[in-house]
Amino acid sequence: MNDKHPLSRILLATGPESCPNILNFHCHTTFSDGSLEPLQLISQATERGIKHLAVTDHHNTQAYQLMKDWLDIQLNKGLQVPTLWSGIEISCLLKGCLVHVLALGFEIGHQSLHPYSQNDSAIGQSLRAEVVLKAIHQASGLAVLAHPARYRIGHTELISTASDIGFDGGEAWYDYDCLSKWRPTPLICEAIDQQLKDLGLLSTCGTDTHGFDLSGR
Repeated sequence: MNDKHPLSRILLATGPESCPNILNFHCHTTFSDGSLEPLQLISQATERGIKHLAVTDHHNTQAYQLMKDWLDIQLNKGLQVPTLWSGIEISCLLKGCLVHVLALGFEIGHQSLHPYSQNDSAIGQSLRAEVVLKAIHQASGLAVLAHPARYRIGHTELISTASDIGFDGGEAWYDYDCLSKWRPTPLICEAIDQQLKDLGLLSTCGTDTHGFDLSGR
């Protein structure tokens, strides 16, 4: 875990009550497979008083600057707005299993993430989790295993392996039931959060919103 990263302090306080009204580190816009335009999403997040937000479109960061510019305008008006963190969702292979990694708080436009920001998955060696992890760290970002209980390999094994190779955290609080109003799934989320804590890793939360309402998936 990179406890010196500025986002780490926020993530250390993440719990089941953090999402969706305070923190949201996993959501999508029309730049990947979401339904909300970037300005619709950031406007909704602002109206709801979300404190910290990262949009994690698949393999691109095109929404970030549009939202950042909009937030700057609101700040100049004296309005209270969310803190926007850079984010991207990257596919990779971990223990031979195709998983998703959330890169958070990295330097936008950093060359190391170029292969993963072209609107499609990388191929070959670039798809390996160790390679993706190195690229995220080179861009000064945090690497988080997304929704650890959605893969063909169990979350306990995947989190353990992710920890061994140097991941910074995992998405502890997630709605695996895909309810209309986001709610962390009992037992599974608690077990994931405890394992992350035992390994000294960070926990994140996110709605994984693809629809029109940030309070659900």
